[in-house]
Amino acid sequence: MSERLQPGDTAPAFTLPDADGTEVSLADHKGRKVIVYFYPAALTPGCTKQACDFTDNLDVLAGAGYDVIGISPDKPEKLAKFREKESLKVTLLADPEKTVTEAYGAYGEKKNYGKTYMGVIRSTVIVDEEGKIERALYNVRATGHVAKIIKDLGI
Repeated sequence: MSERLQPGDTAPAFTLPDADGTEVSLADHKGRKVIVYFYPAALTPGCTKQACDFTDNLDVLAGAGYDVIGISPDKPEKLAKFREKESLKVTLLADPEKTVTEAYGAYGEKKNYGKTYMGVIRSTVIVDEEGKIERALYNVRATGHVAKIIKDLGI
């Protein structure tokens, strides 16, 4: 199981393809704060709710200096469908090998209906302008999470 990040840690660098297959790096966002959130699968109810919440609050977050990046194990084609179907405005990145998801501690043991299995742990990591971890939140809920982040960050 991967190590969870702590405030003050350096955010693991990454470069992943977005829904259009364009490479996006964390380094592209240097000088801005970045909310990186990890979700299990595009086009599922909880993940759709969370992505729509981020999209609905994107102007508020961007106005406060935050960029938002969603990462899942889905392939770019599925992310493109997800973006079109739900009119999403957040940057969605594909991590089918789960290397970035693991580097951020967002992959590990999960329990569902009494079964234990390995999977993506719904997580949100906030990276500051210098590339350091400001907050690392694990096992977050899909519903109400964005409102809580906005409140916690004092936006």
